[in-house]
Amino acid sequence: MSDRPVFVIGCPRSGTTMLQLMLHSHPRMAVPPETRFLVPAYYRRRSWGDLRAPQRRKALAEWIATERTTKFRELKIDKDEFVRQCVEGPGSLGSIIGTAFRMYAERFGKERWGDKRPSYVKQVDMLLRLFPDAQFIHLIRDGRDCVASLKEMPWFTLDSFHAVSTWAEAIDAGNRLRKSLPADTYYELRYEDLTDDPSTELKKICHFLEEDYSPAMISPREAASVAVPLHKVWHSNTHGEVTRSRVGSWANRLEDWEIAIAEHVLGDRLEANGYELTGAPKPSKEHVAAAQKTMQKRKANRMRKAMRDRINRLREPSPVAAMLTSGQRALAGLPDRHDKPVEVAEPAV
Repeated sequence: MSDRPVFVIGCPRSGTTMLQLMLHSHPRMAVPPETRFLVPAYYRRRSWGDLRAPQRRKALAEWIATERTTKFRELKIDKDEFVRQCVEGPGSLGSIIGTAFRMYAERFGKERWGDKRPSYVKQVDMLLRLFPDAQFIHLIRDGRDCVASLKEMPWFTLDSFHAVSTWAEAIDAGNRLRKSLPADTYYELRYEDLTDDPSTELKKICHFLEEDYSPAMISPREAASVAVPLHKVWHSNTHGEVTRSRVGSWANRLEDWEIAIAEHVLGDRLEANGYELTGAPKPSKEHVAAAQKTMQKRKANRMRKAMRDRINRLREPSPVAAMLTSGQRALAGLPDRHDKPVEVAEPAV
């Protein structure tokens, strides 16, 4: 049976929370509410020092468990036990992060864990550094519906041009991943197909994950009470049955100029993913210029961040890849964890 980590990715408001709950409803998989420690821990990895030293692992584990912004409390796992397992576990960044998710899965008596955060679609390279045996499920939704939904979110404080750019970036990232990753690592599906025929699409996902299909995945309402915090009112739809009621609702939620700019900027991408265009009039030059400026600015920011990360990779303080699953341990040249206890290699003094 597979123990590979699974990441649900996509543009925000693509239905990734619904898919998270479907996976969490599987008898072997646990996918928690969104946390906020994986990405910050990775980008701050040099500050933790050499994680092959137990005291450094303890420092990172305590930060994850106590820092207010990490949302560790959403996992509802014992802080002290988490720190203990990290101190006694393998000396790598991915191992410490993975221990939190593994303990979450153990809370439910499950053998496999996943994680969901839409922005991961642009951070797959980082996730593969941490979890080299990971699998990715990219959920794609009509970009116009995503733009309409993003506009209504209390946490999305940017304008419509940024919303359009967000979907374009997710689709472009997916195109690159489809071409570069093995078929057993990356999987794509459409929100519209998942809500139209959940059982068929979930059976395909289970085949990709090398899991038996479970009918419980079709009605994930019970999982919502566990894996979706009540304060996230924008996920209220996940507490009901799977529905197609929001498919195509962009037509009544976007203004004419927003439909025009969305189809102008996203047209080729929409059609490539099977979405029909309305033939909206060409947007104004001002709107086209604003959209181009937004996309260029966001691209420059991504390139700067990627450059900083490439420099940091040249001076890693300790191993990055997790050594918890059978695949991860095999890649690290270690015996399977079921064969013998983990032996932690400490740095030379």
